[in-house]
Amino acid sequence: MEITSVERSKKNKDMLWVYIDGKYSFSVAEEDYLSLNLYENRELTTDEVDNIKNNISFRTAKSTAIKFLSLKMRSGKEVFNKLILEGFDTEAAESVVEELKAIGYINDELYAQKYIFDRSKLKPKAKKLIKLELVSKGIGEDIADNVLGNWEVDEETVAESLVKRKFGKYNFNDEKIIRKVYAFLQHRGFDYEIINLVVKNIKQEF
Repeated sequence: MEITSVERSKKNKDMLWVYIDGKYSFSVAEEDYLSLNLYENRELTTDEVDNIKNNISFRTAKSTAIKFLSLKMRSGKEVFNKLILEGFDTEAAESVVEELKAIGYINDELYAQKYIFDRSKLKPKAKKLIKLELVSKGIGEDIADNVLGNWEVDEETVAESLVKRKFGKYNFNDEKIIRKVYAFLQHRGFDYEIINLVVKNIKQEF
């Protein structure tokens, strides 16, 4: 087995992609590449290649992931995407995510719970829209449904509070304002049934 070529990752200049016998084999940090005395045309045994792929690359990717997680809680997908962005291959990224899930560094259910709590405090939205946001961040639909199912919230109250906060100084007998209210709540993911109730309640108050 021979190193036939080495390419620098376009996503991370510190990562090198190593090709064995003309085919991509593994990605490795440049410092590890140098410390292992790797170079083009060097012959490697199967054991040496496996050691680099299973230990060196994995170790570096895991360290990168842990640093990323130390900043704030992340979903498994966010960690995976970060590793790919840093130049690691799919196999290494997937292995690291699975390892970090196994030891509790990544917990998509806790991530979803925190995300919902933060969203409800900072920028409340309807459950269905929050679910879409969770799924877009790589949270499985089953986890999103379970966490949202356990989240006790009165969407009518939330919607009404949002409207009062944003439109409280306006005249709710003005149809232009009512149309803006509908558009605003629709954008936040609330159903027409909820929106109609909110508009009705607020009109009665004003």
